[in-house]
Amino acid sequence: MQTTAMSFHTLGVSETLLSDIAKAGFTEPTSIQAQAIPHVLQGRDVIGCAQTGTGKTAAFVIPLIERLAAMPKGQPKALILVPTRELAIQIQEVIDKLGRSTRIFATTIVGGADMQAQVRGLRQRPDILVATPGRLLDHLWNGTVNLVPMKILVLDEADRMLDMGFAPQINQILDAMPEERQTLLFSATMPADLNRLAQASVKDPVQVMVSRPATTAVGVTQSLHHTTHDSKTDLLVSLLGREQHTVLVFTRTKHRADRLGHVLGNVGHKVAVIHGDRTLSQRRAALEGFKRGTFRILVATDIAARGIDVANIGHVVNYDLPNCPEDYVHRIGRTARMNATGQATSFVTAEDHLQWRAIEKLLGQAVPLAAGSPPAHRRSAGQVSHSRPEYRRPSRPSSPRRTSTRSERVS
Repeated sequence: MQTTAMSFHTLGVSETLLSDIAKAGFTEPTSIQAQAIPHVLQGRDVIGCAQTGTGKTAAFVIPLIERLAAMPKGQPKALILVPTRELAIQIQEVIDKLGRSTRIFATTIVGGADMQAQVRGLRQRPDILVATPGRLLDHLWNGTVNLVPMKILVLDEADRMLDMGFAPQINQILDAMPEERQTLLFSATMPADLNRLAQASVKDPVQVMVSRPATTAVGVTQSLHHTTHDSKTDLLVSLLGREQHTVLVFTRTKHRADRLGHVLGNVGHKVAVIHGDRTLSQRRAALEGFKRGTFRILVATDIAARGIDVANIGHVVNYDLPNCPEDYVHRIGRTARMNATGQATSFVTAEDHLQWRAIEKLLGQAVPLAAGSPPAHRRSAGQVSHSRPEYRRPSRPSSPRRTSTRSERVS
């Protein structure tokens, strides 16, 4: 692994952009930034894999702005594709800060927002589109977006997009992109289906692997409580009463998130809830209130696992285990960001035994018991979990597709 550079200046970033980087509070590059930025500036395709919270967004936004500043203006030249609205909005905010002096602008195209307002934003001829797959295809079908002039494609949190069932939409978007382009793929894990996506979308890439995929941040103290389904809520209330940290609580279903938020509010906690059935304005209000400290507790489904960039979250609680072991890494990566410290606690029932074993296998280590937790309750032999992912986005009807000579698309 290469060592982190001492300044952004040594990476080849211009003085104009360096000024905005300093104003945004970036002091020196993180490891993923130090390794990725020079290659992106050279126009190379890059596959970047690093822990959540290590600065991946700036690793592609900084060189993206630098490259676009040297290109003729007049139409969007770069597309950043992301899995969730929240992540799109946060990337937009980073571009707004870092693109001021170079006059590089972006517009966000996400579901749940006013379509006509997005059309008006497109008419302003932004340099960058930050989009979720479904809404971007809506614009493609309506003729309000043209991807042919694109020079750069960024697939951010690509593994999460595949987890959410976006493979058909991504394939259609890839087919609408020009063959000659620069492609950047960033993620925290590299499952097999993501490797297939990488083969379909990048050419002769530079691989930047800051840490082993599925590695958790050094500053996270992990622990587990063995409990029962009926005892989870009482255990959570007891846990929350013993500390004053900001707490992010993950549930498996939207209904359970709503119910848990109601219970916690009734016992006096300042709590907000965020999940896929909430409107965009409701989700933004919950997230902003959590950032400002209006709410100490945020209850969320996995839609928030990649979409929350809140400083100083003290504790992540897995009220329910995730369906996918990799999502455990993303969930607990919401704390201990940018070299901070934090806690991650998981509630494990007898029915969760196989899921928890898969998580520990992925981590390559056992997670210690929390103080006061009883010993494990093993599942009976032959018992099989039938849990299913909470959200799988259905594919849209196929639209006319441009013939592509790229390699086989991800299935």
